[in-house]
Amino acid sequence: MNIRLNIIAGMLAVVLWNGPLAAAEKILPYPIQQHKMANGLNVVTVQFDSPGLAAFYIDVRVGSRNEVEDGVTGFAHFFEHMMFRGTDKYPRDKYNDVLKSIGAGANANTSLDRTIYHMTGDASKLETMFDLESDRFMNLKYTEHDFKTEAGAVKGEYTKNFASPYQQSYENTLNTAFDVHTYKHTTMGFFKDIVNMPNQYAYSLEFFNRYYRPEYSTIVVVGDVTAEKVNALAEKYFGAWKRGSYVSAVPTEPKQTAARYTHLQNAGIPPMLSLNYKGPAFSDSQIDMPALDAMTTILFSPTSALYKKLVIQEQKVRSLGGGASDSRDPNLISIQASLINKADMQYVKDEILKAVDEIKTNGVDEQVLAKTKSLLKYSFAMSIDNPSTIANSLCAYITLTGDPEALNRLYAMYDKVTVADLKAVASTYFVPSGVTVATISADAEGGVK
Repeated sequence: MNIRLNIIAGMLAVVLWNGPLAAAEKILPYPIQQHKMANGLNVVTVQFDSPGLAAFYIDVRVGSRNEVEDGVTGFAHFFEHMMFRGTDKYPRDKYNDVLKSIGAGANANTSLDRTIYHMTGDASKLETMFDLESDRFMNLKYTEHDFKTEAGAVKGEYTKNFASPYQQSYENTLNTAFDVHTYKHTTMGFFKDIVNMPNQYAYSLEFFNRYYRPEYSTIVVVGDVTAEKVNALAEKYFGAWKRGSYVSAVPTEPKQTAARYTHLQNAGIPPMLSLNYKGPAFSDSQIDMPALDAMTTILFSPTSALYKKLVIQEQKVRSLGGGASDSRDPNLISIQASLINKADMQYVKDEILKAVDEIKTNGVDEQVLAKTKSLLKYSFAMSIDNPSTIANSLCAYITLTGDPEALNRLYAMYDKVTVADLKAVASTYFVPSGVTVATISADAEGGVK
């Protein structure tokens, strides 16, 4: 689920709006200063009133999307691990000791489209942060033994995650919904590739050499800093980082022409229904994504008529939610319902489709749409209240477009969403031939058509 919908999910019951934001007002009320270095590295600075504190993020635009070769999925996530193994200058223990000495914490995470490395700490020690990060980005070295050890840890993480039937169903859904695009596999990768990963030492070196390059990366620093200082440190510590030349050719997914189904037999959890429609790629200039956000919020939030009917009044459903995924290429719009009884699976699916069809035909109340747009904007605006959340949010839009200003452009689009736009996206994307239906229940069949 995208960054906006994660925030909204926990805040829908609260009235946040006090009137619309001014049309010219940016969602991020602080200047975004950018410095493009000669080697292609982009440096983004946001000066924010957080005395003595700075967030230092590096967004590498490589994720499972870039794993285009057969047999070697999972390497974007693997390097999230490997980058903490240490270098000659800063072995792992020394790296951790230096972090503690500057009061900083560091971590990383991987998604479909990017890998982010981040630390937050004492702003007066910003140069030390640059020194630590430039060293491992430019000088990472590891032995084949180290590689195999970390590959084993990745296998253990996969096995732990795959114990969850929800994760199993998610993997099955992606594998069923996509034919050729690399969104077909999760960030962790295909299990057969993870099992074989210890034998891919040479490929791991090639993967790092391809993608851990300045043209794929953006440094984001937010907090008690100035652009002048950040840019000077970037030139000092990353200026010698050499640009690469590799560009991955991500296959284009063909149009889906018929509904698809995947079922997981599991009696250990409540029955689950998931409807996954082919949606659009992210755009900060097209109305589709803001309109989909508004539509799915109106349809599936805890304040929606459908939620009240299925969860509260009829008590057939334990939970209901849905939304579109922000991604560089067309991805899924997912609706999920956890049911009380498996016998209600078809009924719940029909009620969801009936609610979508109502929007296709009649749209929504203008006042409901206005309040929903305000909620989407204000809930996000209230969440970016510290250096780390600002940096993380900027990285999300850098990942999608390469430009942090996409954040402001996107949220300016919300004011333009109309009832006609909701009807249009409902009719465009919620079509019977574009859905992948995923179910979980105790029996061997999903029982929906």
